[in-house]
Amino acid sequence: MRTMLAPPMSTPHDAGRRDLEQRYQRVCDLFPDQRVEIVNGRIVIREVPTLDHNRMIFRLLLQIMAFADQRGWTACNDIKLFLGTQVDRYRPDITVVPAEPRMWDAENVYADQTLLVVEVVSPSSRDDDNLLKPHSCSLAGVPLYLVIDPLEKTARLLSQPGRSGYVQQDAVMLGELLLLPDPWDLKLDTGKFLN
Repeated sequence: MRTMLAPPMSTPHDAGRRDLEQRYQRVCDLFPDQRVEIVNGRIVIREVPTLDHNRMIFRLLLQIMAFADQRGWTACNDIKLFLGTQVDRYRPDITVVPAEPRMWDAENVYADQTLLVVEVVSPSSRDDDNLLKPHSCSLAGVPLYLVIDPLEKTARLLSQPGRSGYVQQDAVMLGELLLLPDPWDLKLDTGKFLN
């Protein structure tokens, strides 16, 4: 006699996550020009970046663009990281990807396909950029996570992702050189991030 098993019932967590994803999509649709993220299970609408914030991003791009372009890489300023199902959704300030990264959909690149993820800290994103996002990015396999913190005047490069977070951290005061390791092997002049 053959017994048919009932499909697994969805848990309250699954239903809650579906509700969160639906609300997230509605907020994205309502605010298409805003940076909307799911961070630690909450929907966050980031403020419009200041001129100083944009200058830091621009000055970093000036240092990495020629190098990335020679290798066929793309620096994106508005693509989402796919960290896995049932996990947060981040839109970093800069995400560098290879020529043909594996995509979850048209807007989401698999986190482990990135070559560099960059966040420039603002007052409202301090804990998220320094604590929550690096941990999730490490679990998802982001190889290099760079945090530029103008509030503390530091740049911190996290590498060697693992299950409990990044194994390697290189931190410098803005004004010092910071080495991006393989596949970059490029020295960043963090002094150029200062106004």
